[in-house]
Amino acid sequence: MKKLVLPFLLLLLSSTTAFAQEDDQDDKMTLSTDFNKWSIDVNGGLNKTGNPMAKGYYIKATNFFHANLGFRYMFNPKFGLKFQGGYDVFNSADGSLPFETKLITINIQGYANLGRIMEFETWTQRINLLGHTGFGVGEMTGTNFIGKDHIGNFLMGLTAQYRISDRISLNGDITMINSFHHHKTWDGSMYDKDASSGFDSSYYTATLGLSIYLGKHQQHADWFVDEENDELEDLQSRLEELETMMNDSDKDGVPDYLDAEPNTITGVAVDSKGRTIDKNENGVPDELESYIENKNNEVKQSVNADIAELINSGYVNVYFDFNKDQPNAQSVNGINFLVKHLKENPSVKADVIGYADEIGDSNYNKDLSRRRSENVRKILMDAGIDGSRLNIVGNGEDTSVNKSSPYARQIVRRVTFILK
Repeated sequence: MKKLVLPFLLLLLSSTTAFAQEDDQDDKMTLSTDFNKWSIDVNGGLNKTGNPMAKGYYIKATNFFHANLGFRYMFNPKFGLKFQGGYDVFNSADGSLPFETKLITINIQGYANLGRIMEFETWTQRINLLGHTGFGVGEMTGTNFIGKDHIGNFLMGLTAQYRISDRISLNGDITMINSFHHHKTWDGSMYDKDASSGFDSSYYTATLGLSIYLGKHQQHADWFVDEENDELEDLQSRLEELETMMNDSDKDGVPDYLDAEPNTITGVAVDSKGRTIDKNENGVPDELESYIENKNNEVKQSVNADIAELINSGYVNVYFDFNKDQPNAQSVNGINFLVKHLKENPSVKADVIGYADEIGDSNYNKDLSRRRSENVRKILMDAGIDGSRLNIVGNGEDTSVNKSSPYARQIVRRVTFILK
């Protein structure tokens, strides 16, 4: 017995340490620990042995009696440990030589809450499933031999649960036990050790019982469901916000949230902060300026037409901060670009079209969008553009983006232009 007890104690210590480490890691990921962890599990029912049996001995197919008592501790809603004691009686069947054998066992088992792992809570809060496995030792006595036979065992099984209340649940369990280190057969005869290898025997138990939950919280870990939906929704919201932040409205290769000029002309070279490269600081990107200067008038007219198309397509905009009707500092280059184009093309007129985001009263936003277009018109007039060439339009709210995203709303708080 001493040879079995020492390894068993070592197993108990190592298993407890392993599960405790897992518990620490799991607690870091769990949003709440408002659940009870201890339970008392009481079961009784039938058992059935397999080999080894001596010649002439047979055991009943449905043999009464098996009972066990266990103390279970759940580190979290998915994993736990159980220390259990069991008692079995094996009786001879009709036609068998008579015998009665008794077996007392103790074991430690790791438990997995399969119902929580497989998310039973999505369709039921009454039915659950536990899986368990572990090692133990046993002491066997019987009518056909004197003394005691000490054996070890490995066991694994499934427990179905039905929740009666927050304090008690009904369970049914089926467990398979493989034993080793036998000196006697189940009927008490001397076992032929030369015929054995590895595990010497097996027997099965089928029981019904109760799980009694202890603790101050409302629910036990068997039935506790963490509010993970809120975390998932928050994560989804953050991902959507990140996607918006990574948008590149002007297609210059710099995400909008890092872009100091989110309205640069598509295809024009920019620096690492998304600003157009304009070494002579004349308001026209060097790349575009060089292209225009190297073309004749016909090509220049074509370029002007292309520029007008870019402006009309919304690639040149003036942006505003929230609830402001004066352009922000990042919009200076866009205004300069339009001023230069209008000065070079004195016959061209423009609609100055203001927009607002969806936050606030619609009538207020309509007025805000018009004030924005009026202020941009004034800046253009101060820069030398005849006011008769500029038509004011207040288009109110732009509903084309997700109003819950502050980064998306920043894109629609703008004044855009249509050349005529």
